[in-house]
Parts: sequence; C-alpha cells; structure tokens
Amino acid sequence: MPVVSIVVPVFNEQENIEVFYQEVCKYMQPLSYDFEVIFVDDGSRDATPLILEKLSAQDEKVRGLILARNCGHQIALTCGLDHADGDIVITMDGDMQHPPQMIPMLIEKWEEGFEVVQTIRKSTEGVSWLKNFTSFMYYKVINAMSNVHIQEGGSDFRLLDRRVVQGFRLFKERARFIRGMIGAIGYKQTTMDFVAPKRYAGTSKFSLRKMLHFALDGITAYSKLPLRFAFYIGLLFSGISFILALHVVYTKVFTDEAVPGWATISASISLLGALQLLGLGIIGEYVGRIFEEVKQRPLYLVRAELKKRKL
Repeated sequence: MPVVSIVVPVFNEQENIEVFYQEVCKYMQPLSYDFEVIFVDDGSRDATPLILEKLSAQDEKVRGLILARNCGHQIALTCGLDHADGDIVITMDGDMQHPPQMIPMLIEKWEEGFEVVQTIRKSTEGVSWLKNFTSFMYYKVINAMSNVHIQEGGSDFRLLDRRVVQGFRLFKERARFIRGMIGAIGYKQTTMDFVAPKRYAGTSKFSLRKMLHFALDGITAYSKLPLRFAFYIGLLFSGISFILALHVVYTKVFTDEAVPGWATISASISLLGALQLLGLGIIGEYVGRIFEEVKQRPLYLVRAELKKRKL
C-alpha cells in the first residue's frame, strides 16, 4: 500500500494543530493509502511541542520533530522533507489556509502520473489588496530576472513524488527558496488552483521583515541580474560623469561663469558616491551569501524526535 507523508512546519500554532490534525485524518482515512503526519516544530515558545507530544502518543501516524531553535519556515520544511519516508510527500501549513480537503485531489493527480503537483493560491480571504498586488509584482519581477520560472501565486502546499524528494535532498544551499528549487528540479509537473481561507486561529508569524528576507533569497538564489544591473548603471553614469567633466572644463577655460565651490561638482560627487554604495551593497549581498555557504554549517539541529515510525 502506498504511503503518504504529510509534512507540516509549525511555529506557535497551539490553537490550530489539533483541528488541522482532525481535518487531515477526516480526508485521508477514506483513501486506500497509509499515511503519516510529520509536524516540524520550528522553535515554538507556546504549548505547540506539548500538543505534538500528546498527539504522537495517541496516534502512531503522528510524528513530531522539535528543532533546537527557530530556523525559519523554509528550513523547517526542509527538515520535514529530509525525514519523510512516504511514496508521496505533501507539504502544507498547519493554520488551515492550505485546505486539507484538497489532499485527495492532489493524490488523484499523482495517480494520473504527475510527480509534482503545485497549488496556486488565486487569492486569500481577508488579505489586503496591497499584499496581493505586491505579491503579484514580486513574481513578475523575479521571473523577468531569473532563468528558472517561478510559478506566480505558488505556495508551499504541494505534492511531491518520492523521486522528487530524493532529488531535492541533493540541494545543499542555505538560502532556501523552495518554490524556485522545485521549479528548477524538473520532473512531470502540474498545478491546481485554490482560494486560501482565513487562518483558523491566531495571527500570521510571517512578518514584513521575514517576507522581505524571503523575497531577497528568491532573487539572489536564481538571478545574477542585480550584479549586472550595478555594472551597467556604473557604465551609464561613468559616461554621464565624463560629459559633466567636459562641461566643467569648458566652463572653466572658455567662460567666466565658474564659481569656486560650484554646486555641480558637489552634486556629481554625491551622485557617484550613492551609485558606488548601491553597487557595493548589491555585491556585498552576494558575498555575504557566499560567506554563509562556505561555512557549511548544518541547516538545522533536531532537539527531539517524537516517535520515529517504521513504515
């Protein structure tokens, strides 16, 4: 009998976990598949680990992985994929915004022969138009800059065949943008649309800072265009500066309009200084990521594993 591993990263989700678990069981039990639910606790500070301990003691289908510290959503997701043993692996969030009722539909696509089934979030109930617009524009920008197509509206709610998971485990980079990694990995892929409901309880843990960091990871992981952009901007303004220098020389030699401390010089120095800092900032971002990669530290450490299940 094929086994389905459902990987769920959680962080301070004490109000959602049990409801999510019940809903998953509701839609999985009628299917002719064995299944396990792997919760990865990403350093929660509430009662989430205690609830996972209780669920794993009550049901052998529940596994809990407690990370040693908060590592971020993408690393927690990676940890779950590393520990998933199923023939099918489904990744989803535990806040009920990834509808469990779609699990049978994802499996149907796998039965049709697809090895990656990526869900596309068409909209999210209760989310402002500004967030939807910025998300739309982000995918437009990153696809214009990257050689790898990133599915617009793609979420971390997806089905992966075991062979895809094994291929994913070969990717060792620290700056993880899993949506791009899955897009680049290949295999036979398809998509399914859904409308994300509101969170069942609590508030989103994905702050503006985390969203910006996540967006930057996606751009720098799949595009060198910012580096080229800095180079071309440097060339452009080098030409402008040369023309400006000719103008200054002409004014000084052939006219009487030159004034000591001429404002144009100050303006040009300020402009060139700003451009240099821009270029250095872009280069520094890439160099910093190289620095993180070459240290080759582990992506995560598991503090406790609640009942490893033998499949």
